[in-house]
Amino acid sequence: MKRILLILIIILIAIQFIKPSKNIHPGPQPSDISTLYAVPANVDTILIKACKDCHSNNTRYPWYNNVQPVAWFLDNHVRGGKWAFNLNEFATFTIARQYDKIKEIKNQIDKGDMPLWSYTLIHKDAVLSDSEKNIVEAWSENIRKQMEAKYPKDSLERKNPSPGAK
Repeated sequence: MKRILLILIIILIAIQFIKPSKNIHPGPQPSDISTLYAVPANVDTILIKACKDCHSNNTRYPWYNNVQPVAWFLDNHVRGGKWAFNLNEFATFTIARQYDKIKEIKNQIDKGDMPLWSYTLIHKDAVLSDSEKNIVEAWSENIRKQMEAKYPKDSLERKNPSPGAK
């Protein structure tokens, strides 16, 4: 039993030196959603506290991110969040994908799927009030309407997206 415990301690110490790269790219992002659509300060404040740690190119890391295997878990969440929807890469999406993702913002908030419960468990400030939900939903709805006015309807529809495509 002591030998197993010693091996586990050695493994735990060894993995502390294997760290994933951090998602830190501060400063202006050339493909950010704000390059296409206005992001009012009140909306940006909400996005920063509840969304951008996982859905942007710049994550604010907590102190416990320096402990393995927690850093791997967080890295997996950030990678998954950026793959699903990255606010800093929004301008690189096709028009149809932009439209889908804008509609998805409201749907995810309405269903309570975002922000993730595992994120709000630690980040209590990320729990959205009804007022904050309404602000973000109104903002996304405004963008959706702008897109509908600017683009032909058929360009807003995704053509046979592949299974699992985001």
